[in-house]
Amino acid sequence: MISAPQRIEIVGDFLAMNWGGSEEIVLDSSTLRKNSPSSEQAGERDIFGRLYGGSKKNDFSEVKLKSYEKVGNYALRLIFSDGHSSGLYSWEYFKNLSKLTN
Repeated sequence: MISAPQRIEIVGDFLAMNWGGSEEIVLDSSTLRKNSPSSEQAGERDIFGRLYGGSKKNDFSEVKLKSYEKVGNYALRLIFSDGHSSGLYSWEYFKNLSKLTN
């Protein structure tokens, strides 16, 4: 299990997280909103692997990250300017998303 970052900040249009030392992740609002792990955005798979629901919208360039809430010691709930707030982003999810976007 990945430990919680020591510092989390919204800086302009970016979410920055630091685990101490040089380990830092910075992701922009649009990328975070587009890749929300919520079933509202990503959909849900049934027991046979079929995907249901999810959003077909891909352009979130106008959406801003307004705030966040810590969920236990394992994730953040991000609150966006378009009202979306149902995704729980684990520390591992942030790190994997950072690898995909860099």
